[in-house]
Amino acid sequence: MLYKFKSPAAADLIMLEPHGRRVLGIIGKDIDARQGILLPEQMPAAIAALETAVTREEAERRTAEEEAAARGEELPPLEGVTLRQRVTPFIEMLRRCQQAGKEIVWGV
Repeated sequence: MLYKFKSPAAADLIMLEPHGRRVLGIIGKDIDARQGILLPEQMPAAIAALETAVTREEAERRTAEEEAAARGEELPPLEGVTLRQRVTPFIEMLRRCQQAGKEIVWGV
């Protein structure tokens, strides 16, 4: 399944199911709902939650790298797309929609 986030204030944003579910979980939406809406007044909290999750993930990686270095080891490089890379387009969409006063919907 794909998540297609739509709004009249921004281009559609498509995510694969596991990534869309993760983003919805971070912003406090029901990850099992097939459709939903994010209202403009909910967007500041969603942006803050996403930014906090990115900061936490990056801090965990730095800590793991420091612990590995203390043991004289090196962590393998990150593979795939980081959370920051994954949510940056969604955060931009949130900001545009909040500014325009337009909701974001998915699954409709």
